[in-house]
Amino acid sequence: MKAAAAASPPATSRAAGARTLVVHLLAVAATGLVLLWCIGFRGGLAFRSTNKQQIFNVHPPLMLISFLVIGGEAILAYRIPLRSTATRAARKKAHLAMHAVALAFAGVGVYAVFKYHAETNIPNLYSLHAWLGIATVALYAVKWLAGFLAFFFPGAAPETRRSAVPWHAVVGLLVFALAVGTAQLGFLEKMTFLQTAHLVSKYGAEALLVNFTAVVVLLLGVAVVLATVDVGATRHAADVAV
Repeated sequence: MKAAAAASPPATSRAAGARTLVVHLLAVAATGLVLLWCIGFRGGLAFRSTNKQQIFNVHPPLMLISFLVIGGEAILAYRIPLRSTATRAARKKAHLAMHAVALAFAGVGVYAVFKYHAETNIPNLYSLHAWLGIATVALYAVKWLAGFLAFFFPGAAPETRRSAVPWHAVVGLLVFALAVGTAQLGFLEKMTFLQTAHLVSKYGAEALLVNFTAVVVLLLGVAVVLATVDVGATRHAADVAV
């Protein structure tokens, strides 16, 4: 029994490291695919252009990179293997900084789509994707501010911080899940518009690319959750209960 217990931590560390590696690989794949779509199929990225589609094209990569890639990495800042090589204070600062960068990128991404709508006379905030997108950005910002005030400056009392940590973690995963769902709606909405206007074939290369990108983004979200959840602790609790 003692030998098994001694072997357990390395095995747990290897499993957590493998799950984290999967997150990294899916994040790279999702980023590459969405850039391939916006640059290779939709004409490139630009904040100022006579081709207004290029202005819109800034939106998908920035929203993906902000909340799902950088936000996912911020969530994993407290997980293995960083846990064994960095102090808690360093991980805490990295967590805060990455979420701040994610918010900044998302702000630029939201600005791009509003700019595109303004220059093409398209109404704002009329779709479910837009509603959930604004809700996600707002919740993300509120959560970041609450975390900053509670855990950094001025900082709540130790007892309050301890009781707030589980809620902070759970709400963070819920907002991340909302971002994943909003991204799925965004892919669906854009492809519906393009196919309705007969600009994209339903079974063409672009449609297949976007659908595959959406699947990879969904898998990225699942991978982040699985890499975050402490499966070992859950198994230990089940063994105790039995």
